[in-house]
Amino acid sequence: MINRINKQVHLNAGRGPWISCARTLIIFIGILSFFTEKLNAQAELQAWGNLTGIRVEGELMGFKSSLRMIGSDDISLSSTGKEQQSPRFSRDSGKQVVVTSLGNVQFTETVTDAGPGIAQLAIRLVSTKDTALTGIFFCISLPFTSYGGGSVKTKSSKPIAFASLKADSSGGLLNVLTANLHIQSGQQVFNIKWQKEGIVILRTESGVNGKSLDFYIPIVSGDLSAGLSLEKTFVIGVSGPIDRRDVHVKLNTVVPGREFAGFGGNFRIQNLKTDPRVIDYCLKNLRVAWGRVEMPWRFWQPEKNSDPVAISKSGHLDPHVQRAMEMASKLQQLHIPIILTDWSAPDWAIIGKPVFQHQNGQLWGNPLNPDSLQESYKSIADYIQYLQDQYGVVVRFFSFNESDLGIYIRQTGEQHDELIKGLGKYFLSRGIQTKILLGDNSDATTWAFIEPAMRDPAAHPYMGAVSFHSWRGWDTETLTHWTDASKKMNLPLIVGEGSIDAAAWAYPAIFLEQTYAMEEINLYIRLMAICQPLSILQWQLTSDYSPLTGGGIFGKEGPLEPTQRFWNLKQLASTPEGLDYFPVSCDRSTVTCAGLGNNHSGKYTVHFVNNGAERKVIISGIPKGVQGFRIYSTGKNRSMQEGKPVKINNGVASFLLASGCFTTLTGQ
Repeated sequence: MINRINKQVHLNAGRGPWISCARTLIIFIGILSFFTEKLNAQAELQAWGNLTGIRVEGELMGFKSSLRMIGSDDISLSSTGKEQQSPRFSRDSGKQVVVTSLGNVQFTETVTDAGPGIAQLAIRLVSTKDTALTGIFFCISLPFTSYGGGSVKTKSSKPIAFASLKADSSGGLLNVLTANLHIQSGQQVFNIKWQKEGIVILRTESGVNGKSLDFYIPIVSGDLSAGLSLEKTFVIGVSGPIDRRDVHVKLNTVVPGREFAGFGGNFRIQNLKTDPRVIDYCLKNLRVAWGRVEMPWRFWQPEKNSDPVAISKSGHLDPHVQRAMEMASKLQQLHIPIILTDWSAPDWAIIGKPVFQHQNGQLWGNPLNPDSLQESYKSIADYIQYLQDQYGVVVRFFSFNESDLGIYIRQTGEQHDELIKGLGKYFLSRGIQTKILLGDNSDATTWAFIEPAMRDPAAHPYMGAVSFHSWRGWDTETLTHWTDASKKMNLPLIVGEGSIDAAAWAYPAIFLEQTYAMEEINLYIRLMAICQPLSILQWQLTSDYSPLTGGGIFGKEGPLEPTQRFWNLKQLASTPEGLDYFPVSCDRSTVTCAGLGNNHSGKYTVHFVNNGAERKVIISGIPKGVQGFRIYSTGKNRSMQEGKPVKINNGVASFLLASGCFTTLTGQ
């Protein structure tokens, strides 16, 4: 895991729509009077400053916002987005605040829940240098599937149907002089207003999430002078149908799937002051089924011709190495199986000077030196053998961390294949039973990296499991590649690093947000349903990405306290041992679920994440002999709270699924 930021997007959008005005329309909004006081709302703001919608009674009225800056060439575009800037996120008196930059312009975005179904967004910008621009825009992207059949309403004319608009030569659908917009499609309504009229441009754009209607609302036009400061406030209102239909879930226990050993964690020591307390708390309060620890190879044998074993036995074990070995020993004493992972290498084992900081235009990391491979194999094996002899630790699997990307050993797929064969053979020659992880990739998207080794039968005997990290690539098609790979290799699948934002360490206040907690646990349940991993290893169960607060973590003093994320993890980690996956079908896309059980023991567990409004769940396919379920829920105001037992009648049970909650049914 590493912070991957400062990427810029360039879009050849054409010159016309940014400077032309084909026609002028004046649009009027009422004062959002269609909202009632009974509705509850919550604006969802990402840490980089983009809104993803407003929740009304748990139902997400989805849209996307971004800040977009058009260069003076009227073509180049930079926009706020995940891992594209270095933002800071915080809460101030209930308001969400993001500070970020595009080029020489700094932005402060402040989002306030202003009433039922309403959010207020204040954007303040400061130009630090003279900058030549076409303009800076606040962009609202509405999903075409929800609004494409609708219209934009004006004060002085009838609604204008989107279907009636035709794009000009540069893609613009409409240029509108206005200070407000009212868009409606059926019951789905989106309103936005601001202080001063400007020319709003409408375009349709296609992205990974499908087609969208993009409204470019001007914040400032033309060149900026150094020291320029201004602020613009937008009020956004949404309403629409709330899906309260019953959810029908069916559990299929006829053919069990793969084993789920349980939830796991990463234990790479990075903060000597705060890590130990968090680790002890997590190990005491969670059932940790798998653990991943660091091999500090760079400190184990800094000199090629040295004998690290003799040096260590003589009492000169490097402190970094000692801490890592003691961490592995702690897990071993708890009978937690261990993955040993290396993040860096001694200078003699790589080509070039070590690259730990990414520079634009440069590759990440360093390749292994082919002239030193045998010495590298010996050094790694010596470490594993010393760990076993001196600390009693048995290493199940070994990997280089994210070598597809180069954090910080960089390999091609072919080099990864050769490593598996070469190091695997060397391990066996030393009597070491440790297997190599196939992959341990940076993201699910880089699955092609493992294909050379998959095609090479000579590498297969040395592989122990398939592994990837869940930072990116959450669509079903991408995740299915990993499911298929593990099945083809007849190896378990492990999510070596589990979480959702590789840059979140830089804005840790986001860890306390319900949006982050729900997105993270929703991904884990999707991973379980699609990939059937042996384990998902949280990044991390230390103070880095900590599921706890207090104790000096991120500067907050006081006692350690569990967060919503911790209770999510605890609830998932409480899945009983000895269960296999079972297929589960669900007829509502806003509910994610995964089923597990054991037909011999009669134990069954079903996990649900509700991304919508409160609704009733009817679950069928429950085997005979199961008398009832205990039910637990974690949300913003509940921490693995046990509810009234769920009764079963003829293999069918029903219960009320709360909005914005992670809920688990487990056999009594």
